[in-house]
Amino acid sequence: MFLIDVSPSMGTLRSVELPPTPNGEQRTTEITNLEWALQFVKLKIQEMIFNGRKTDQCGVILFGSEETDNIIHEKNGGYQHVSEYIPIAQPNSTTLAKLDALQPSENSGDPIDALIVGIETQDIYLNKKRTWTRKIVIVTDGQSPMEIEDWEATVKKMNGLAISLTVIGVDFDDDEFPFHEEDKSTIKLENEAFYHKLTSALDDGLVGTCAFALQEIARPDMKHTKSALMGTVLRLGDIDVRPEEAIEILSMRREDTTVFAQLKMRSEYYIDRSTQDGEEQDKMDMGSDDEEDKDKNLEMVQKEQLIRGFKYGSTYAPCPDGQFPRLNTRKGIDICGFFHAKNFRRELAMGEVQYLWADPGAPQQQVALSSIVQAMYEKGVLAIARWVSKDGMDPKMGVLEARVDTNIDFLLWVQMPFADDIRKYTFASLDNLVSKNGESVTKHPYLPTEDQLEAMDKFIDSMDIMDSGEKDDEGKPVPWYDTRQSYNPAIHRTKQALFHSAVVNDIASNPLPPPHPELRKYINPPRWALKASKDAIRECKEVFKIKDVPKKTAKARKDGHVRASDEDEDMLLLDKKPAASHKGKEHASQVPVSPKLARSAKKSVAPDSETEEESDQEPLLLEKRPFNALPTPERSMSPDVDPGRAPGRIIGSTYPLRDFKTNLAQGDVVTKAVEDMGVIIKEVVLRPFASRRHKEMIECMIAMRDTSLKEDEIDAWNAFLRDMKESCLKEAGNSEFWQEVQKLGRSLSLISEPEAKKLGGHSEFSESASEAVS
Repeated sequence: MFLIDVSPSMGTLRSVELPPTPNGEQRTTEITNLEWALQFVKLKIQEMIFNGRKTDQCGVILFGSEETDNIIHEKNGGYQHVSEYIPIAQPNSTTLAKLDALQPSENSGDPIDALIVGIETQDIYLNKKRTWTRKIVIVTDGQSPMEIEDWEATVKKMNGLAISLTVIGVDFDDDEFPFHEEDKSTIKLENEAFYHKLTSALDDGLVGTCAFALQEIARPDMKHTKSALMGTVLRLGDIDVRPEEAIEILSMRREDTTVFAQLKMRSEYYIDRSTQDGEEQDKMDMGSDDEEDKDKNLEMVQKEQLIRGFKYGSTYAPCPDGQFPRLNTRKGIDICGFFHAKNFRRELAMGEVQYLWADPGAPQQQVALSSIVQAMYEKGVLAIARWVSKDGMDPKMGVLEARVDTNIDFLLWVQMPFADDIRKYTFASLDNLVSKNGESVTKHPYLPTEDQLEAMDKFIDSMDIMDSGEKDDEGKPVPWYDTRQSYNPAIHRTKQALFHSAVVNDIASNPLPPPHPELRKYINPPRWALKASKDAIRECKEVFKIKDVPKKTAKARKDGHVRASDEDEDMLLLDKKPAASHKGKEHASQVPVSPKLARSAKKSVAPDSETEEESDQEPLLLEKRPFNALPTPERSMSPDVDPGRAPGRIIGSTYPLRDFKTNLAQGDVVTKAVEDMGVIIKEVVLRPFASRRHKEMIECMIAMRDTSLKEDEIDAWNAFLRDMKESCLKEAGNSEFWQEVQKLGRSLSLISEPEAKKLGGHSEFSESASEAVS
């Protein structure tokens, strides 16, 4: 439950820092305390929407609202200016849209009243769901008066229901953040002290300042998936033929699963009549390369005319039923044999690891499985197992590994590939070269010398970061890199961008903030490691005699044609772009060329070197890279804005009014422009969060109606407006937008016959009919 303070004090304006511009200029904006605090609520709700769990539900209760609407007031009265704004349910985009519509009121509300209403509302909803986790979050600035009598009874009930309470205060003092507000009012000091007293009396309570909460909610976190516990049977031996020599154990398996949404696709099927049975694909493509000629040979067929087939070698095996007859399999895990663990090839393991243990409620089954686990563990063997998830399903082959823990003995199962699924590739040796005569070569430019091996070893050792972290309690350095604290920047930065776009009204005026410090923690290597490896890099360059290879110029052909190449061709990734050379012929200095076209160029190579020497003027590679350079959006140029123009349309959804006026200025596309404008307005209005663009869409409708009246597109406007009204008033429509249209009256109604006649047009609607529709 979110208890949000909408009292007048929440309308106080505050200055919030924005990310700097691409030029490095600092920016700020002014928003109310309510808008600032609602960012925390919307980000928490957006996390629930992102996870998609049905048990992630929330409700919103306002205190300080104009009206009074709560379950306790309906029964017993009292609890004024407390209203249930959003009932408890699984959140969606509509939940965020309703939060965007919140504005500070002119009445103050009691947060303790809201807390009691929230406890009661939550308890009634979760009456039959006792195992659900209950949380209440109060978002307030602490400026509203409250009655604190008998608050101990509230604490007692919250502890009895195992409710956790979090108080997010606007400009609350926080020693750890740290933050201390100056010139704080007396009522805020008292309320803030009471909140600390209240949460300390609870079994699970916390008070925090809003600035720190917004910072922490942007911290990257892992999405944990709970395992699914399912029953199965573990069999050792043939229980049908030799039951006296077989074992059957009732087991439970737990599997970590993650479900991804699948995109819906529409397929069309074509047959190439130009190919004959038995011909290979390469023979078919030996003809014309013209794609139009190939398309002429394609014949579209319906899906019902096709039968399913499976590729077998170079042919296809038809399977009219869609699949071949299944094996008569039986649910369970059958152990087929054992092999030594040292022969297990870890790279062949497929999919996720599953845990297998005996039924917790059957001691005899536990002892039986434990005996197998102990024997496998002592012998150091793995089991080959055949897994069937349920009767009639295709079997999977995998291995079982024994694990002996303090309190339980269990098995790990992982799927392994069949022999036909493995492809073996051979590669030539890197350190054993053989000449054409079959003799082993010991000296070659591809074979490193002892000095080169030693130099490379020093370089690798200089990059060791195991002891470059902070020191522990005993004063010993810890490893710099910790996999548990390392996050994928692409995933979490994208997630941050999605969340930010969902909770702000205008991305241009409130751009995406920089990544969280935890996300940037391992972007750059530690400074001391860069400094320690410089000497090793210098030695490697000397031993390997590395030299910067100059770009080779192209030799002009007799017809004056030269080959063009890319700007950065043949350059190393971290090298700086060299300045353009002005030496030599003018045409040669401007055109780079690949080595194949410049074999006649002279090579400046030392006569006694196996590789090329390095120029003394070349700076170290690590010095070229600016330290702590993070490619964040505010440091890079913004990409071109997508006009949102679908194929076949001349009006885009990004700037529809500008596109509309541009096309009208070109002339001769009025009908198409009016038609596309109507489609775009309807699409935008029926999207989630459409309230942000209501004003813009009304401006588009005014321009569209004016153009339709003047350019004799009256029927198109009238048809659009009737369809728009019907779509907006549907259950999944946008009734709020239509109410705004109605407020404008005749200026956005149907075009009537008298109105059309003034400009030489015709309309089937009378003046009264036009007013009725609006």
